[in-house]
Amino acid sequence: MNSVVSNPSSVTGKGGPYRVMVVDDSAIIRGFLCRYLSEDPNIDVVTTANNGSVALRQLDQYDIEAVVLDIEMPEMDGMTALPKMIEMKPDLQIVMASTLTRKNAEISLRALQMGAVDYVPKPETARSVNANIDFRRELVEKVKAWASRRRKKLGTAQPENVTDSGRSISAQPMFAKPDRPSTASGFVSASRPQARVASVAGRAAYRPDMAVPPSGEQAYTLRKGSMRSPKVLLIGSSTGGPQALMKFFAAFKKAPSVPIFITQHMPATFTAILADHLRQATGWPAQEGKDGMEPKPGEIYIAPGGKHMEIASREGRVVIRLTDDPPENFCRPAVDPLFRSAVKIYGDRILAVILTGMGHDGLKGAREITKEGATLLAQDEATSVVWGMPGAVATAGLCTEILPITEIGAATERRLQGGMA
Repeated sequence: MNSVVSNPSSVTGKGGPYRVMVVDDSAIIRGFLCRYLSEDPNIDVVTTANNGSVALRQLDQYDIEAVVLDIEMPEMDGMTALPKMIEMKPDLQIVMASTLTRKNAEISLRALQMGAVDYVPKPETARSVNANIDFRRELVEKVKAWASRRRKKLGTAQPENVTDSGRSISAQPMFAKPDRPSTASGFVSASRPQARVASVAGRAAYRPDMAVPPSGEQAYTLRKGSMRSPKVLLIGSSTGGPQALMKFFAAFKKAPSVPIFITQHMPATFTAILADHLRQATGWPAQEGKDGMEPKPGEIYIAPGGKHMEIASREGRVVIRLTDDPPENFCRPAVDPLFRSAVKIYGDRILAVILTGMGHDGLKGAREITKEGATLLAQDEATSVVWGMPGAVATAGLCTEILPITEIGAATERRLQGGMA
């Protein structure tokens, strides 16, 4: 049965903690999830439920902003409850929680098509859930990020210790939901209502030819990119990345004449399925990178979950190199190793793109590729799911352009064809 773990009267005030419901059929797992979330002062777990039917009744009773939703439950499972929840409350931020099996990974990514905003891969046992620090951090930060995004769209106040931009004073910037549905066959549901994101300070598109930003917008230092045609496309992304990648590639009219390397922060089971989705959406060959594989033009290579993917030279051949080196920026795969390794092979003939994601993975690698004169584009703040990774390279003055997700794909294709955006 459900159990209220917070005073219901606390859920109605503006500016209070984010109001969250946890839905899981295991009382032990619910307890762990509630404890992790409630330890953050910006989160108030106002109620819980042990299946979808109970969750729907609770959603009708409480003013909920975000839900952590299990997939496999008795009476009504998460996938059955998901569309009913969205129908009841279109702006509800639903984060799916599932164990790391291929079946659940496929279901989690399908849930994104149905209107869920994100997923967290649960460890398989209650003991491992309790011991997994990475899972705890990911759960808390994703819930906060999406709840913050909802309040920004609705124009309501953030918790007291969160800035006007929705960032926790003590935390890295996180994610921001794409502002319109994708037209590609991908992860964003075309049927779910989406609020329009208004332009605010620091969120315009910037190009090298813009001497002065639009009135009221924050200026960023932009740098010139390489004048030579790119020989490789590198992409780094994290939370919100699957949706952003689909929008990014939807702008391409044909497959690029260079190999494409993507580091997306995902567990091992998920990266193989992401490759399948990208192959279906683009019609181009897409797969997880394999050690020793020779990359081909027009093909997509995804860093496998749990491995760093690098580009190396072996006996005069360019090959993919996978490593078990320690995580960087709390991530494996990480963007920095990919960027660093590419400099040795391609120099200034790199075109790199940083899409939505939390933290600052990719910043160190971006410094190295831009030092060689390569070109770097970043997604803007308004269309990022949190402006962490792209914001880090933008504010460091490393970008040639800072563009909305609806424009960055077309700009990338022009540069790959030898033209300027």
